[in-house]
Amino acid sequence: MTSGANLSIQLSEGISVAICSDVSVMVKLYPKPSPAYYTIHEIYNFPVMTKTNTSPRLFVDDALKAESALVLDPAQAHYLGHVMRLRVGDAVRLFNGRDGEWTAAIEKLKKSSCLMTINGLLQPQEAESGPWLAFAPVKKTQTGLIVEKATELGVTRLSPVFTARTNSGRVNPDRMRARAIEASEQCGRLTVPEIAAPETLQGFLDQWPVARRLLVLDETGAGQPIAQVLEDLRGGNGGISPECGFLSGPEGGFETSELESLRNLDFVTGVGWGRRILRAETAALSALACWQAILGDV
Repeated sequence: MTSGANLSIQLSEGISVAICSDVSVMVKLYPKPSPAYYTIHEIYNFPVMTKTNTSPRLFVDDALKAESALVLDPAQAHYLGHVMRLRVGDAVRLFNGRDGEWTAAIEKLKKSSCLMTINGLLQPQEAESGPWLAFAPVKKTQTGLIVEKATELGVTRLSPVFTARTNSGRVNPDRMRARAIEASEQCGRLTVPEIAAPETLQGFLDQWPVARRLLVLDETGAGQPIAQVLEDLRGGNGGISPECGFLSGPEGGFETSELESLRNLDFVTGVGWGRRILRAETAALSALACWQAILGDV
């Protein structure tokens, strides 16, 4: 056995594993068939991975507190019973955007109903201060992609904005919220972004809080480099608050008159990526990735 090892296991002829007290795994490979003549060929040192909580995670509207009961809606009951194949006694994680994340156990599970007992707090609720994203709706699939990935990247508010060239006639806020909930459940955040009512561009700008910087994704190349603008926001240059929002245009870009009106607003800063012309969904998500890398929590 290797020095410091707690356990040695012979997996097969020529391969043995030593689990060591320094929380490592030593895998030894020997080129010769007989243990009497083994020489170490290679030693690989792998850190032991911490076990993660793999129980399903669901968003609920109800208040969460220890030793209380909660009834899930039929869709969630179906998901746990028929998709995840859970049974009575299995654990589920719950969050509601207000009370943190809790562990719960299934008390009763039927085809369209599930009774849970809430046990203990896993994560306390924390304040989130992510950016806002306003975007011109695109095709349904791409709009869903924007909502999902923006949620994963920490956006706290999503606003559909209809511009002159927006080629999607309508959006479904309920469907957007459902997509945001699914993304929050998957990525581990404790909140779900607010979904604002669809607005025209002018209506959106009339309601924008002027203390919050609005970064307009300018596809003409006239915008400032986005990384530099975000660095300035982080450093507070010129007294600018790090709280900000992004406005992403439609397929085909903003009309010239729209860009001119935006540039005349004191709270607007145009940003860009150089010479590349990006798809509408790519522009929105790459801007959020830049924000997350420079100002975010990852």
